[in-house]
Amino acid sequence: MRKVYLYTRCVFFWILSIIHFFPVCTVLVILGIFVDPRKNDWPQRFFFRNILRFAGVGFRVVRAPGFDPNRTSIFLCNHVNLFDPFIIYSAIPQFVRGWELETHFKVPAYGWMMGRFGNIPVPEAATPAAYKELIRRTKAALDDGVSVIVFPEGGRTPDGGVGEFQQGIFRLLPRLGYPIVPMSIVGAYEFNRKDSWALYPSTITVHLHDIIETKELSRQDVESLAARVHAIISRPVAEHREKKARSARQGPTPESD
Repeated sequence: MRKVYLYTRCVFFWILSIIHFFPVCTVLVILGIFVDPRKNDWPQRFFFRNILRFAGVGFRVVRAPGFDPNRTSIFLCNHVNLFDPFIIYSAIPQFVRGWELETHFKVPAYGWMMGRFGNIPVPEAATPAAYKELIRRTKAALDDGVSVIVFPEGGRTPDGGVGEFQQGIFRLLPRLGYPIVPMSIVGAYEFNRKDSWALYPSTITVHLHDIIETKELSRQDVESLAARVHAIISRPVAEHREKKARSARQGPTPESD
């Protein structure tokens, strides 16, 4: 009976989300043709937050004392599912854009939209010229007051944990000169998983951790910083997974007579 309920619930929320997504997204794209996306950030943010509401997921944000909501930064976040952009944009109180594979910008309509809305293409070829161009585009965005979001794992988690970080963004930090903010998405794996269309009841909590300066970062510090950031992002995710596992081992609480 519970499987029937979950299936029906999933279908209902997908229909609701799609009905909301396409009309509103079309309006935002048309608006983006004539108006700089930075000047219509509020409707974009409202739209992204509503996607989570209509998908039937709870949502909250926890800010660390050392997080500065007014400072242009590079946000480093774990990658969970296809709802991550909606989660991130709903959580970060700044105008923010992300790294996205260069091949995505070649997709008809979608690629134009990504470029118009200010996302930064990441080349698949790891050549010196490609890295130089990525640095130029990223720094130009940051210098213009646009915070940047990067997924250091490079792909969505297969098991709910935080995977190994790629070193690319950390190697670029000394040349970018902007602070980083570790960011943890907790509870999203229980909501929706990679390669699955199922939407389960869940509450997503986003942790915006203390800001970390990078201006004095040396090349020798890059590896240790990557390990430090991985530990920061992983901690609330691991605690959540352990709590879920402990609850599963204990089983349902017996009802009192």
